[in-house]
Amino acid sequence: MLKLIASDLDGTLLDGEGRLPAEVFPLIEALAGRGALFAAASGRQYACLAQMFAPVADKVVFLCENGALVRYRGKTLRLAPVPDALLSGTLDAIRADEALCPILCGTECAYFDRDDADFYALTAAAYPALQKVDDLKDVIGREHVCKISVYDGRGAAEHCLRTLPKKLPALRTQISGKVWCDVSAPEANKGHAFAFLRRYFSLNIEECAAFGDHMNDYEMLKECGHGYAFVPENAYPPLKKAFPNVIPANTRGGVLTTIRTLLSQATGPCASRRQGD
Repeated sequence: MLKLIASDLDGTLLDGEGRLPAEVFPLIEALAGRGALFAAASGRQYACLAQMFAPVADKVVFLCENGALVRYRGKTLRLAPVPDALLSGTLDAIRADEALCPILCGTECAYFDRDDADFYALTAAAYPALQKVDDLKDVIGREHVCKISVYDGRGAAEHCLRTLPKKLPALRTQISGKVWCDVSAPEANKGHAFAFLRRYFSLNIEECAAFGDHMNDYEMLKECGHGYAFVPENAYPPLKKAFPNVIPANTRGGVLTTIRTLLSQATGPCASRRQGD
């Protein structure tokens, strides 16, 4: 019986134009009615996810910032920030390459310091809680930093992902899109966050399913039961090689179709176990 279903957003649940299909809301309601939880697992910040899922926010677990921050019904359940002591040196290492543009992603707000209208427009589209500062180092100590999102217009896989991991051995550097990679604490990934939820809600691995399209979803997919890790046809090729359950592309509503199929199967109570926490 499935009791927890998680999905990545961009390239997975969202359509080809980056929109959340309205059909997902009744599906989440239906899951809740059967005692199963839906988890929105994304590299996006909490403010963005809460806004997107506002009609059903109390029925969704938010795995934000690629799992560094987990919130449910307004409560922070898990936080795995980048240590403050590493932030200054990490920013220096990133800025050694003038083509890289870092964004500090805090628990409540994202921060940038680049004077570029086009970059601001690109960033504001993904971060509704966004603030321009004179220097990113001024943010250190202001709030926990979930990750450093790094923009590389040359292509993240071809450039920054080949250099940053060597410069930042104490942190995790992971590709998160065509022109983005994320630098975070080693334990900050969707897989660790998903495993935490299994423990928090006392679930077995076979009671969980997940959907993802890129390598920042890999660990989360590994945390699901046999046969319940799904990747869309448009997924990053290495991910499709690792997980054989390929569903229709995000442009064809593959996640929605599969969730409807899962809904036809038996589900069991989950959220009620810890609702009082």
